[in-house]
Amino acid sequence: MVELETRELVYFIAVADELHFGRAAARLSIAQPALSKAIRRIETRLGVPLFIRSSRHVELTPAGEALREHGRHALNAVSAAVRNARRAGDPQAHLRLVIKPGGDAGLLSGILAEYAHQPDARRVDILFSGPADRADILRDGRADVGLLYAPFDDLDGLAHETLLVEDRVVVVPCGHRLAGRASVRMSDLEGETLPRWKGIPGGDGSGPEVADVTQMLQMITVGRMVGVLPRSLVEPVPAGLVRVPVTDAPPSRLVLAWNEQDRRPLVASFVAAALRPRRHATRSDHDEPDAPPGPDGERLAPADERAAEASASS
Repeated sequence: MVELETRELVYFIAVADELHFGRAAARLSIAQPALSKAIRRIETRLGVPLFIRSSRHVELTPAGEALREHGRHALNAVSAAVRNARRAGDPQAHLRLVIKPGGDAGLLSGILAEYAHQPDARRVDILFSGPADRADILRDGRADVGLLYAPFDDLDGLAHETLLVEDRVVVVPCGHRLAGRASVRMSDLEGETLPRWKGIPGGDGSGPEVADVTQMLQMITVGRMVGVLPRSLVEPVPAGLVRVPVTDAPPSRLVLAWNEQDRRPLVASFVAAALRPRRHATRSDHDEPDAPPGPDGERLAPADERAAEASASS
């Protein structure tokens, strides 16, 4: 069995991220010749080249791509294990929740109130993060639970439960050509400038880079771009802007997520509290009338209502 030390994976990931031995060595605070030797030892031990090197260029081989993907998860798992072990030994440890500013769809205060009634409730520390790293913060143990948006956030390695499903809207300035429309389709946005999200490669955006929704809304206000967002992120609609439903955009799901390997009662208690008041409804401008209450007084989504009727008639 080929074994790599954690330190060696750290070295490899640094070079894989930077694609430059000099920058990676500076990032690691080690000498470049020592880093080059370490990478060659890893390649010798694995029996495959990880990088294609030239005097001016470094790129990953397919083996390197695979090791970068799985190696990063391995390092996150080690970090999470260490943090969770330390926290498990601390009976006064706080629970840490990561969220992007304004990214709770108005649900967080209710979730915290529900959790506060748990007999084992701890203090909840809220960590604010940008769009690119909330999932990594959960995977490596810097936070215990988080509110993420699917399908935009990477949920690989995370357990999750859906709290809210909502439609997506395009946000435009008041004078925009689409501002008076009752709804649009994605094809109506062809030719529009969409944002590039900081730290998130790929995507359809060709416009200025933004780090959060606040920055994006400011850029929309001055006419530099338009943006497609989950509806709750623009409630209420800022002055000078209009939101228009995008009928064929996939819906957005607000999910409560946590590391799938995390079995601590600290996390399980919070998840149970967060799911207790959950309603299986979709927010849109075309919401159906409220479903009738279920047997316990909680309102049911249409599918749950049908199930309850079937049960009552059987």
